[in-house]
Amino acid sequence: MMTPTDIGTTIRAARKAQGLRQDELAAAANVGVRFLIELEAGKETAQLGKTLAVLAALGIDVSPTLPDGSGA
Repeated sequence: MMTPTDIGTTIRAARKAQGLRQDELAAAANVGVRFLIELEAGKETAQLGKTLAVLAALGIDVSPTLPDGSGA
């Protein structure tokens, strides 16, 4: 199971790998820089919609998997 910290670490690594600054990614995802900073730090109460927008801006696809192994 991924934790908020794992998600933040993944987002930070993908952003850096793509050569983006935090303000550039925030603008591409239409979120505030403060939100992105907190998301990368693993804030547990980050809004899901904004988090998905950041992931989409990075080209990261999120696909939930049910306990039986099937996708949702």
